Amino acid sequence: MKYSDIVKPEEMQDAKDWLGEALAALCSTQLPAPGPCISFTYDKQPSARLLPGWTVQKKRLPARKGVRVHRVVRTDPGTGLQVSVEVKEYTEFPAVEWVARLKNAGTRDTPVLEGLRSLDVVLPWVGDVFLNHFTGDYCAADGYEPHRVKLTPGAQHAFAPLGGRPTNKAWPYYNLECAGEQRGAFVVIGWSGQWASQFRRGDDGMLHITGGQELTHLKLLPGEEVRTPLSVLMFWRGDLCHAHNLWRRWMMACNMPRPGGKLPAPFMPAGTSLWFNEMTQATEENQKYFINRYLEEGIQLDYWWMDAGWYPCEGNWPKTGTWDVDTKRFPRGLRAVADHVHPKGINVLVWFEPERVAPGTWLYEKRPQWLLTCKGSDNRLLNLGNPEARQWLTDHVDGVINEQGIDLYRQDFNFDPLAYWRANDAPDRQGITEIRHVEGYLAYWDELQRRHPDMLIDSCASGGRRNDLETMRRSVPLHKTDYNYSDLPVKQAFHHTLSLWLPYYGAPVLPVDQVDTYAFRSAFAPMTAVGYDLRRKDLDYALLRKLTQEWRRIAHYYYGDFYPLTPFSRSDDTWMAWQFHMPNKGDGMVQAFRRAQSPFVSACFKLHGLNARASYQVTNLDAPGKVTRMSGKELMETGLAVVMKQAPQAVTLVYTRKR
Repeated sequence: MKYSDIVKPEEMQDAKDWLGEALAALCSTQLPAPGPCISFTYDKQPSARLLPGWTVQKKRLPARKGVRVHRVVRTDPGTGLQVSVEVKEYTEFPAVEWVARLKNAGTRDTPVLEGLRSLDVVLPWVGDVFLNHFTGDYCAADGYEPHRVKLTPGAQHAFAPLGGRPTNKAWPYYNLECAGEQRGAFVVIGWSGQWASQFRRGDDGMLHITGGQELTHLKLLPGEEVRTPLSVLMFWRGDLCHAHNLWRRWMMACNMPRPGGKLPAPFMPAGTSLWFNEMTQATEENQKYFINRYLEEGIQLDYWWMDAGWYPCEGNWPKTGTWDVDTKRFPRGLRAVADHVHPKGINVLVWFEPERVAPGTWLYEKRPQWLLTCKGSDNRLLNLGNPEARQWLTDHVDGVINEQGIDLYRQDFNFDPLAYWRANDAPDRQGITEIRHVEGYLAYWDELQRRHPDMLIDSCASGGRRNDLETMRRSVPLHKTDYNYSDLPVKQAFHHTLSLWLPYYGAPVLPVDQVDTYAFRSAFAPMTAVGYDLRRKDLDYALLRKLTQEWRRIAHYYYGDFYPLTPFSRSDDTWMAWQFHMPNKGDGMVQAFRRAQSPFVSACFKLHGLNARASYQVTNLDAPGKVTRMSGKELMETGLAVVMKQAPQAVTLVYTRKR
């Protein structure tokens, strides 16, 4: 797929117009400079008043791999503070992003720099403007819930996550919609820490947007440099379906990790976490037994998943901080399991949680100088802002990956870091510990990927609480929540939202007391994980084989355009449905769910993205021998009729273009 095929000329023009104004403001010598992308207070003076009087250097670099870089550096002749803003212009998408870096090029400490807003822009839109925003994950049923509010003159809406994990109950991805003009813009803050954002519409109708690290009040030492969060604007024209598919394509083309030079392939893993208290009671023998049973039953697997508890932890998996294999249970290491599955075409996925350090572990006892403390907590935070600690972690984990034959690195983060960061800041250095930790975290992953270019990273933080854009550029979220995966209407609702923003995410099949078609299809995602107790002989293995094969037939469609066919809902008395469409081939799929309390046995869904004059063949995978033929015009205007006589019930329909 040529991802930029979706882009409209007027969208590109919107981006170019905004970029031209932003660069002019950054280079302006007028007082005050309007809307210069970023803002701050320096020595108690606003940056808009200071920057025009500072020296300016600007440079434009040639476009490379679809990105053109513009760099503007302003320098305070008095103190030597340099503010460098690097703006990236995407040449095939209507997207602009920037990061600022501030450096003390002087010989003395700078005055205090505070209120640093890495995102400070004004959009002069007229008419009705709506802010589409979403709840982040926080292990609750209303996670990932969409919200739409009208920004009337004088309206102000502020957002921030809880505790320092960036998508903990908040979601730093926004879609602004100027309904009357059929246009809008995505606004995104990429920061793997504690951010804040504000959307304010003035009495004059101007829309003022600010965002960045929530707290900065710090001086910079001579030679010291810090970075700001990433800011993104992407402009769109048309409707919300077009907007989000534009976003999805930009994510796939320009953001998602590409291990081995390719987008991550959909995959199906299996593991035994449900049966052995994660991995705390797992052994080489029982892992091999379950692997063999899956293969005996003809269940094809892509990864064997070994989660928390493979290290010495005395049966308590949160006792993290000794990152060596428990040789009492795995005398030949995890390598014995890896060597067992690799010849069978199965890779190995292993869980780590390096930032949380519990009492009684190696890091806690041997390297206390690397750990941050917080009043009221026995746990410690491994300070990734400490270069020595980060180097040790990188080398040690790299060694474990190599020695144990690990193919996919999974990193969890099960406690809030904000109190640790702020407890370790001096009064005139507030925010610096967080900055250094975030920089170190990203550098750690960058180095792991450099050493293992074919390895995928999975981001987990008590579920989906660290899925900011910087993290998503390096990983995929295989475990999007810790909320009850057996609550199937909520699981479906989560998928409804996530498909708008993240082309790749995962879900486990639950419940697993029996093989159930509705539950299994509710877990269909780019990564669908199974975890049945294969010691049982009474499971319906024929149905399990059928459903795993069905997932393999349709999994590639998750990289297509996404169209919600019903509204977001957690209600158990309704239907939910969506469509994934591959525009390059003209085929796709529809997933539909009749929930348990729905009184309706049929529904009709108007499809999207088809060729009105083409003929399509539609197959219900529960009746593969029965084919429906309809024109694209009929499917888009009259709709596709779906009948489900049972409740709950789920169906998967695949359509192909015939001419």
